[in-house]
Amino acid sequence: MAAGASRRLGQPKQILPYRGATLLDATLSAARGCQFDQLLVALGAASEQVRSAVDLGVVEVVENSEYSTGCGSSIGAALSGVDVRAEGLVLLLGDQPGISPRAVARLIADASSPMAVCRYENSLGHPLWFRRDMFAELSHLHGDKAVWKLLNSGLYDVQEVSVPGPVPVDVDTWQDYEALLAGDQPRTSDHHLGHDRSRTQA
Repeated sequence: MAAGASRRLGQPKQILPYRGATLLDATLSAARGCQFDQLLVALGAASEQVRSAVDLGVVEVVENSEYSTGCGSSIGAALSGVDVRAEGLVLLLGDQPGISPRAVARLIADASSPMAVCRYENSLGHPLWFRRDMFAELSHLHGDKAVWKLLNSGLYDVQEVSVPGPVPVDVDTWQDYEALLAGDQPRTSDHHLGHDRSRTQA
């Protein structure tokens, strides 16, 4: 997901300088390392600037014209482009370059429930896994934290998959960006389930 308007930052965070390229370039590099069968990127705000500044090779771009309504609209837009043969999808944030392909691989390998979330040392966090039978629910999400409300709804089994390390920094503010550049420990994610669930072994 890379369609946000970066309101708290004041400029498009997708194209902030990072490791010789941009923030979104770094996230896409990690995503390419996951060897997904399909890689979709939802763009919205500053779409033309992002297209000009970011290497979108081997990426299918989905335009989200409703990006101002929150992240839920980006998920809905991306779902329209998901291959019919896909067993599920992994949800990644475009402003979280510290996600590792190893964590994604563990999430996919261990997931046996309709939804799965990474259990880091300090909190729950992205990436998230959704089995195909959850796509209908995902298509109706609205707002910025809608996906976490779905995870916390109690309507479906949510599996926690343990991955090493703290939650990687996601850049919402200049403080987050400075912490990322400085290599500081990531802040605890403010997107979390309201209570713990027992991890289901795959």
